[in-house]
Amino acid sequence: MNQDSTIFALSSGSGRAGVAVVRVSGAEAGKVFALFGSTCPAPRKASLRRLFQPDGSVLDEVLALWLPGPGTATGEDMAELHLHGSPAIVSAVLAQLSQAEGFALAERGAFSYRAYRNRKLDLLQVEGLADVLEAETDNQRRLAMRQFLGDASHTYETWRADLVRALALMEAAIDFSEEDDVAVKATAEAQAVVRRLIAAFTDALSKAGRAAQVRRGLRVVLAGPPNAGKSSLLNWLVGRDTAIVSPVAGTTRDVVESSLVIAGTPILISDTAGLHQGTTDVIEQEGMRRTLRAVGEADILVWVEAVDGVSTEEPERKPDFRVLNKTDLAGAGSRPTGAEKVWPVSVRSGEGLDDFRAALEESIRVRNDLGEDAVVVRERHRRAVELALGHLHHARGEDGGGDGRGLEFIAEDMRKAAAALAGVTGRVDVEDLLGEIFSAFCIGK
Repeated sequence: MNQDSTIFALSSGSGRAGVAVVRVSGAEAGKVFALFGSTCPAPRKASLRRLFQPDGSVLDEVLALWLPGPGTATGEDMAELHLHGSPAIVSAVLAQLSQAEGFALAERGAFSYRAYRNRKLDLLQVEGLADVLEAETDNQRRLAMRQFLGDASHTYETWRADLVRALALMEAAIDFSEEDDVAVKATAEAQAVVRRLIAAFTDALSKAGRAAQVRRGLRVVLAGPPNAGKSSLLNWLVGRDTAIVSPVAGTTRDVVESSLVIAGTPILISDTAGLHQGTTDVIEQEGMRRTLRAVGEADILVWVEAVDGVSTEEPERKPDFRVLNKTDLAGAGSRPTGAEKVWPVSVRSGEGLDDFRAALEESIRVRNDLGEDAVVVRERHRRAVELALGHLHHARGEDGGGDGRGLEFIAEDMRKAAAALAGVTGRVDVEDLLGEIFSAFCIGK
């Protein structure tokens, strides 16, 4: 990743714009101004400079910044050229830089990698920055900013520090195993920390699925028997004719998808083929197979039936919403009642649709609220926390672990759990962890 070169790249968007920003980072960054026949401005003071081409002609008049390290985004010397946003100017500047010795066009993520390498960002913050750049909704932005600004990193480091403390107590219990009062007290304190961390890890993992939904959006699936009005409901929700609507049962043969934003969350909403028994149509059978797969993958399942329909089908999983469509065809007294909530609607007349959408929005909003303060956001985080949790369960004698084992083995489980957490932020490795254990808990003077 051009680790030793001075890297440069267009950091603003491509195409015509009022301003285009070229960033430079590395040991030779201070020479970038001389490459264009100009002088280096005062540190951290925006200055007007003219850039010249090799033949002496003026290339552009720019706002120039000189940012000496290590107090920069990458921890290295940096320079920025705020050009006029002409593609011709940008192309000429990049071409001139690429011909300079020791300079290289930055690869994807190269600036962030250098920030991580120089300990300006940890891995969680780097991932958060990537999510900030990809955020399409306000909820995604808030979740990503918590990662990028270090809130999640603080949580992981607090957990790791607690484990380091508990491990130090276990080391004390081992060193003073012949002194029962010391060993018993130290072991009890360490186990109390482990119990609290098990509860914290379990709670964090319970929110992981919601955080993943905020990052990638939610999948809402409309399913039910044929001719229940699923396609009509889809069209109403997205506000356009996405699916074909017909009184002929079985019109929808495949999964029809459309995107929209509800309650600040990107939603992929799917209309599916109707489920029923007894068909010999191969295409219809394949459509129903795809429906069942979509039902299994749904974050929110909306089961749609009609007042004039007869259905013996039931979803394989409990629906999040049950919608009874076509209430305009029946009297008010025919609406179903019972313990389970049913949303009576008529897509034709509009009756009940606003209430259903409000309930759907509220359900999505609750999921967002539970996900936005999550610290287990990616699959990598989930695996690490699950690994740490497994080690702590083992240390407590669960899953065939610590019961009857020596304190050294219990301490090793705790050490492995701490190492798993350290790997999430990428700040420390096992050797650093061991050094912190023994330097932070000095005993035996």
